[in-house]
Amino acid sequence: MYLGNQPALSYTSFAKQDFTTSATTSYTLDQPVANENEIALFINFVRQEPTTAYTASGTSLTLTSATSASDDMYCVFLGKAVQTVNPPNGSVGLSQLSATGTKDSTTFLRGDNTFAVAGGTMTPAFQANLSSNQSVTNNTYTKIQCNTEIFDTNSAYDNSTNYRFTVPSGEAGRYFIYGNIGIYGNTTTDVKNAYLSIYKNGTLVHENRNDIGSTPYETQIPITIASILDLSVNDYVELYGLVNTNSGSNGLFLGDSFSNKTFFGAYKIIE
Repeated sequence: MYLGNQPALSYTSFAKQDFTTSATTSYTLDQPVANENEIALFINFVRQEPTTAYTASGTSLTLTSATSASDDMYCVFLGKAVQTVNPPNGSVGLSQLSATGTKDSTTFLRGDNTFAVAGGTMTPAFQANLSSNQSVTNNTYTKIQCNTEIFDTNSAYDNSTNYRFTVPSGEAGRYFIYGNIGIYGNTTTDVKNAYLSIYKNGTLVHENRNDIGSTPYETQIPITIASILDLSVNDYVELYGLVNTNSGSNGLFLGDSFSNKTFFGAYKIIE
């Protein structure tokens, strides 16, 4: 009887070495050994007694009496068993995986003992910030122009013209998409509403709203969004925002190199 998975069958054989004999007492082993007790030596099919008939250390084998060219001699490495095991289904866990991982800005997980890494790296991936304030028309959805790349593993984010991430060839799958904007209404306590949306191929797919509700309204408010999308090759995603002010004046998406209030990013999920 046993608990869990049925144990795998194990097949064990011992390494063997055949020698070309001559009138000598010195031979070289294919594998190093600690001493003569780690090999079984046969001369003319008769097993020899360790220490008495031979000694061994490292790869040196020394006989007490010299052989002749007509002798048949071989040894079996008792300390070098060659084993083949086929593990059963579902038997491999974290302890069987490598635990010498590293982490850097372009590869989120690499070589670590996690099932995510066993499948690959979490790329393509990018993040870009808005480097300076972006003026926007009041109560109008506007694409957020995150123009400063923090990282872009596959050069798949356009940070100068379309401000969009496009799925590269061979990289279809599920992606985690995220973004944040800092909203400013240009005048004191003027922001009534702020919206932040993810667009896929030019169509709104997810939206988050921050509605103040009543006076006094806010001068600045943040808003965040995140989603997981199934994306095909050449699908693209963009980040849009909306500012609705009480006065009807235009608003701002806040951007600067110090606080990074507005940013946009994505990475492929390993499955």
